[in-house]
Amino acid sequence: MPDQQKIWDHFQNEGVDSFSQSQGRLEFLTRRLQPGTRALNIGIGNGALERMAAGKGVDIWCLDPSERAIEGLRQELDLGEKAQVGFCQAMPFPDEHFDVVIMSEVLEHLDDGLFEETLAEVKRVLRPGARFIGTVPARENLMNAVVVCPHCGIQFHRWGHKRSFSIVTLVAALSKYLLVESASERFFIDWGMVSWWGKIQGLIKKFLSWRGIGTYGTNRNIFFSAIKPHSLAYHE
Repeated sequence: MPDQQKIWDHFQNEGVDSFSQSQGRLEFLTRRLQPGTRALNIGIGNGALERMAAGKGVDIWCLDPSERAIEGLRQELDLGEKAQVGFCQAMPFPDEHFDVVIMSEVLEHLDDGLFEETLAEVKRVLRPGARFIGTVPARENLMNAVVVCPHCGIQFHRWGHKRSFSIVTLVAALSKYLLVESASERFFIDWGMVSWWGKIQGLIKKFLSWRGIGTYGTNRNIFFSAIKPHSLAYHE
């Protein structure tokens, strides 16, 4: 398997335009943040969510393994120690520190061990009653995005995805650590980035999404929201 961290570091720096289609999804998530809320975003992408949240008066913090991406955002938004280089399975933050933790298009990158460790860390840094929100690709066929290195012949997912989710499998996984309050499939589009024909297609897809109709695995995401229970005795 190639070094996926190097691949992701490339997309977050030299290949930052790869995140240009994420605006609609990130705006959707930002609307769920209240001014004054202490929120942690894990996996910063191009920094769009941090910019929108800061502009809304959210106390935004962020975590990402890319030192270059974190340093750039730290300087741009004057985040100081609120912007940290690190990994989601070992967060450099205190217990019960955040009102919201956000992970959008991140969980699918984690293998089984890291996935479980990450959810345990999310629960640790959330305050009781606080929320974990985010998105993952819906019912992705991982084989459709497999590419081959022309030099060594190794096959790998072009974005480094390790797992695919349905609503059922995602809820089951999250429920081991948190109380899931909602999970639903959504279709996101950045209206400012598409032509008039793209807008028409987007409206049709939005309508079909609202009606629960659509092509499996075609640009759909699962939005989830889960709460850290107040009771320490909670067990799934």
